[in-house]
Amino acid sequence: MNAEYLFGDEEKEAFRRIMRRMAAFTGVEVMTYAVMSNHFHILIRVPKKQKWMKRFDNDPDQEKLLNHLSILYSKSYLEHLRAELESYRKQGNTEALDQVLGRFRNRLCDVSSFMKELKERFGKWFNRHHDRRGTLWMDRYKSVLVDGPVALRTMAAYIDLNPVRAGLVDDPALYEFTGYSEAVGGSKLAQAGLSSCLGLPKNSSADRVTERYRLFLFDQGMVPDDGHKELRKGVSSAQRQAVRREDGVVNAALLRERTRFFTSGIAMGSKQFTKEAAERHKLALSQKKTRSLKQIQAPESGSTFHVVRE
Repeated sequence: MNAEYLFGDEEKEAFRRIMRRMAAFTGVEVMTYAVMSNHFHILIRVPKKQKWMKRFDNDPDQEKLLNHLSILYSKSYLEHLRAELESYRKQGNTEALDQVLGRFRNRLCDVSSFMKELKERFGKWFNRHHDRRGTLWMDRYKSVLVDGPVALRTMAAYIDLNPVRAGLVDDPALYEFTGYSEAVGGSKLAQAGLSSCLGLPKNSSADRVTERYRLFLFDQGMVPDDGHKELRKGVSSAQRQAVRREDGVVNAALLRERTRFFTSGIAMGSKQFTKEAAERHKLALSQKKTRSLKQIQAPESGSTFHVVRE
């Protein structure tokens, strides 16, 4: 965002509220997130559109879709929209009817629409709240494709550990504006997101989800006790032991040494997945050379995934 402005608690809460509404509208799943003072991270899963859109089938009057629009739009706007659609039906103008409805359908199950509208809607809220005009965000958002369970949970931990690495808190649960902290606070949506990150069954208890994820976070976020903790923010071995209460494999190096791939990457996941993503990236930017892949091993399991950087 514009370096002139910083988010306080009120702005972060407003951003989270708008993020949740946009996720509900577009159909994407927010798996976890971190809203910081001057930037944000969101890990989302985009559903298969054809399957997700079946909820609007067998409804010639489009009432299911119109009811869905109430997530974002006011009652008066929807009344006006219904009148407009009814007018086109009476005229037999199916082309205009499809065009109007298509504008809404095209925004569903689409990460670009989700991000674009999230930034626009929050920017408008911020400008009204602070009596200002102009663009709030300086750059287009950066995205990294994630594939596979190891890459997925590693990315999730990177996001939820942002406040710890920034030196804002010693315990990720203490920073209010992350998916993990929201889950600890009892949010069913946030708990479901972390459950997806861990690959747990949908009927897993809230305690199981948050406890398993907390163990994983402290394994991922630990920095060695070598006298340089002030240079590499994270959790101490004593904190980790206090959380685990038993021995376990520490996977701190993966985040500490590889974080550049999470913010400047193109994709991470299986070799085939990242190879195809790199090729699409080359074609989209009319580049002559395909970006090379790098293999990373996860110490806690020995599993590997691949990354490709910008």
